[in-house]
Amino acid sequence: MSGHNKWSTIKRKKGALDNKRSHIFTRIIKEITVAVKESGSDPDGNPRLRLAIQNAKGANMPKENVQRAINKAEKEPANLDEVTFEGYGPYGVAFFIECLTDNNKRTVSNVRNIFTKKNGTLGTNGSLSFIFERKGVITIPKDKITDIEEFELEIIDVGAEDIENLEDVIVVTTAMEDFGKVRKKLDEMNIEAENAELKRIPTETKKLEIEQSKKILAMADLFEEDDDVQNVFHNLEVTDELMESME
Repeated sequence: MSGHNKWSTIKRKKGALDNKRSHIFTRIIKEITVAVKESGSDPDGNPRLRLAIQNAKGANMPKENVQRAINKAEKEPANLDEVTFEGYGPYGVAFFIECLTDNNKRTVSNVRNIFTKKNGTLGTNGSLSFIFERKGVITIPKDKITDIEEFELEIIDVGAEDIENLEDVIVVTTAMEDFGKVRKKLDEMNIEAENAELKRIPTETKKLEIEQSKKILAMADLFEEDDDVQNVFHNLEVTDELMESME
């Protein structure tokens, strides 16, 4: 299992334990808001909104909450800006933070404070572009797939680069340019994903001792707890030993 998907697995388990659903809903509502502002409230003509609605469904967000968010975004479009931050945590681990914010000064201050508090360094935008590449990552519950072998063959034909068969989900990774084609194929196959998004996947990883690794994951948690933060990516190698230590 690749490192970024191990980290996703840890987050899924922790999310169930920590009951962070309301925080997930807040992020989805922000994504809906930006999508509606960009291209309108019709999901058929707005791929970004369609994807946000799909992810809302995968997160078990009530339909009425989704519709309320769309209606509000249509009537009162919020001024949310997309901003990113790059920097290093302890032990030379790289972080890439994606945010949606209505107050850039607050967000910059919060992100900088976490880097400082955890003995990290906030860098300049673009300084870590060589460490991360954007990939489509789609998580599908196994019970949505009747024939996994047949599924793999069909999904590879439309651009899947990697397919991981995990405990209760299948994780499909695509090149960014093939992300839409793979999602369209899933629609044609009547397969509902739990989550589908563009992620920043590290091209190189840092392997640390268990206790050092836990400090990095704790730093990632701090970023994720901030309401302005949508996604947190890092290049820590999530080893099997680290996974076992967190169960």
